[in-house]
Amino acid sequence: MTVDVPPQRTVVRALRFVPEAERVAFTPDAPQAPPANRIVVAIGLVLAVALVWVVAGITGPIMAGTSALGLALGFTLFHSRFGFTSGWRQLAAVGQGAAVRAHMLMLATATILFSVLLAGGFSLAGTPKPSVAAVGIPLLVGAFLFGIGMQVGGSCASGTLFAVGSGQTAVVLTLFGFIVGSVLAALTFTFWTVTVPAGTPVSLAETFGFPGALGLSLLVMATIVAITYVVARRRTPPPVERPPSARGIARVLRGSWPMWVGAIVLAVLNAGVLFVSGGAWGVTSAFGLWGGKVLSGLGVDVASWAYFQVPANAKALQGSVFADRISVLDFGVIVGALVASALGGAFVLHKRVPWKLALGSVLGGIAMGYGARLAGGCNIGAYFSGIASFSLHGWIWGVVALGGTVVGLTLRPLFGLTNPKPSDSIC
Repeated sequence: MTVDVPPQRTVVRALRFVPEAERVAFTPDAPQAPPANRIVVAIGLVLAVALVWVVAGITGPIMAGTSALGLALGFTLFHSRFGFTSGWRQLAAVGQGAAVRAHMLMLATATILFSVLLAGGFSLAGTPKPSVAAVGIPLLVGAFLFGIGMQVGGSCASGTLFAVGSGQTAVVLTLFGFIVGSVLAALTFTFWTVTVPAGTPVSLAETFGFPGALGLSLLVMATIVAITYVVARRRTPPPVERPPSARGIARVLRGSWPMWVGAIVLAVLNAGVLFVSGGAWGVTSAFGLWGGKVLSGLGVDVASWAYFQVPANAKALQGSVFADRISVLDFGVIVGALVASALGGAFVLHKRVPWKLALGSVLGGIAMGYGARLAGGCNIGAYFSGIASFSLHGWIWGVVALGGTVVGLTLRPLFGLTNPKPSDSIC
């Protein structure tokens, strides 16, 4: 999209059906942010306090602290517009690597913090557990499906949550698809764990020790940064633009943050989740739980499914969603993004969604929901937290999901979505 300093209304109208989760690469000269929506801010703050209060009453202070971190994650995701979907699309389509370089900064910061916490066993909830998953066929299939789904559905897992919080109606459909896909994966759990070889987990920390794993990880990240610059020289990537933002100190609450700020804050918050709750940040396991609870309420005996007979899943199905760590984080992200978008004057509920976009949102969500369960996580649980935990599956997930992204780019026009062009500004 080429934006030639048009009036703000024109910009808003042009971006009407582009999810916020898709707009992540920016230039410093952002237009002035519109006034805050005070009513929505008030509603969001009430919901935030209620979330922490309810969680504290059900599960205690550690989970309440986890919910507060979820709120901070949602606030940060919105203000930094930190995107995974568009970051990979920009690199694959037009050679713009700014977002991917921000990914590497985020991962580098997180791996350093995680190495301290994991090696030292520092956590308020006992020994911290790294996000390490198996390397096998389900990982390859799941990550590839997720990569396709990101581009067709218009957002990733974290992007879906903060876009829902900021009022993006089309992405609500993506969330619905996420839940459907997660339930389908739970239904076919036995096939992917018994019939298909699931593989074994590989921890770089166990193989090389924490110092060696950290050094190797940072080397790979530096190499990826170098590759993005090589691609940029060959492709001549387009300029990038920022969404509306407040000026001065108000930018903290009402602005679009630089990507490097978002990268560092997200890494620190993920380490905070590991320290407080004993586990790293994840997103998608909650979607299968939510779908299971809905079906159970409708009389479906999901408790007899092999997936929900896994002790941890059975416990989650029987308990409150406010006692589930990932659900609490997800609720926090949605509410945190609600507050952030309202403060920035960007909360807008879209009453109509083109049918092609709606269809793509649902189908993309289904692909991501199904793929995430096969792959042991999404762009957060597998890619971000997996790599930060020194799990080999995180790196493989990223490479395969990038391959799925390329395929997804060819499918986007079928659902009324456009791809970046060299002559476009990225917005």
